[in-house]
Formats: sequence, C-alpha cells, structure tokens
Amino acid sequence: MPELPEVETIARGLRSTLTGRRITAIAHLRKSIYSGPAPHIENARINAVERAGKYLVVTLHAGKNWQLMIHLGMTGQVLIVAADAERARHTHAVFILDDTREIHFRDPRRFGRIALAAAPAQGFAPSLGIAEGAEPLEVTQDAFVALFHGRSAPIKSALLNQALLRGVGNIYADEALFRAGIHPRARKISKPRLLRLRDAVRAVLNAAIAAGGSSISDYVDSGGNPGSFHFQHRVYARTGEPCEVCGTPIRRIVLSGRSSHFCPACQAR
Repeated sequence: MPELPEVETIARGLRSTLTGRRITAIAHLRKSIYSGPAPHIENARINAVERAGKYLVVTLHAGKNWQLMIHLGMTGQVLIVAADAERARHTHAVFILDDTREIHFRDPRRFGRIALAAAPAQGFAPSLGIAEGAEPLEVTQDAFVALFHGRSAPIKSALLNQALLRGVGNIYADEALFRAGIHPRARKISKPRLLRLRDAVRAVLNAAIAAGGSSISDYVDSGGNPGSFHFQHRVYARTGEPCEVCGTPIRRIVLSGRSSHFCPACQAR
C-alpha cells in the first residue's frame, strides 16, 4: 500500500503541474469507488493539492469550494497523461483538463476510493473519512511522546494506528524501528527511546520522499516513474538476509496480522 512518502511524492507532482488548471469534464467515474454528491465539477479550478496522511486532497472551485479526496488503497495510481494516451486496464476515473491532458485513477485491486464534499472553512470535510492522527513530519517531541508513552500495545501496532499517527504504514514503521533500535513487540517505551523513534520516523520518511518513494508493487508517481527507496530498505522484506549493521539474519514475525521485519541483535527486547 502506498504510504506517506509515496502519496507525498504524487501530491508534489500533481501540485506543480495542476495548480491553476481546470477540470473541464469527467469522462469516466466508476460508481463503486465514488462517494459524495453528484460530481458536478466541470470547469472547476484546481486551487490546491494536499496530502493528509495517506490521502490526496484536491481543492476545487466551481461556484463554491470542494474537496476531492483520492485514497490509493493497495494498488492505486494517479497519472497525468496525454489526451491520446491509451486508457489502461483498471482505470476507474478520468478527469479531462483544460489543456487536453487527462488525470487517470487506476486501481487493479479496487481498494482505493474517491470522495467529494463541500470544503469546510478549516481542515477537511468529515465525510471524506480522512484519518485524524498527527502528521509524522509535523508532530512535536512532546506530542509524539504523549501519543505513545505508557501504551500497552506493541509499538509496531501503535505506529500503524492511523488515529494516532497518520501516514506511517508497514514499510516505514519497520524501517524506523530498526533505525531507532526498538523491537516491534516492545511496550511501554521510555521517553528517551520515544524521542529517538520520532527522529527515526522523520528521517526515514524524508529520505523516502527524496527518493520518490518505494516501488515494491504497483506504485509510480504522477508521471508514471517508480521510486527508488526500496533499494535503501534495511529490514523490510529482507527476511533471512544479513543485517547491514551486524550481519545477523533479518527475522519476520506477524503482529496484528501484519508482517514485521527486524534485526534480533540490533533491536533486542
């Protein structure tokens, strides 16, 4: 599933290309992935493109301000293509721009979704279903400690809780815990170790954004280009391979139904 770095990469690409353009028509929108009022947003001006956790939010103006939310699910892609580009299989939405280019939303597994809502005065419309957790790149030291200190759940499970911290998923939780030297099953972590984890989360996410995200499945940016951070993974999906720090084989366990990868020496409980 695309996580914060992948969605941020897509948001930046869309923002630099689409801000100020208009959506002149919706050529296709599969009803099963859409929620909200009838999408009468033809000739809507694109005022902003934001990321909130793992969600893309496009602010449109068509008589009034609207928020168009795109969640990529497991395999979603948002692509800017030429008007004569072939519509790939599993393309579930097509928005035509005023310069004749098109925005295609493609999602083979159909876990993604699109929603439209009137924009509130502040924040995001509740009906869009955007997770309310803190943003990892903005959360302060005190706020991060308050979120995770004293919790009885394993720290890996807590990191994946989007109501606490939104945008971090399986890949970057594993990578951050490794860099912080914390076992994924650790509980009730001390304040100094939580501060180290906060720094690790931020460092990993920023490095992944700089590399354009991790392309380990269907992920590509808005121009169709893969990211390269998967070449920098130190533990994720490296079961049995030697730790780059100590040489100990990387282990895999399952926590709350999700795979967790770690070094049993560098991340001893």
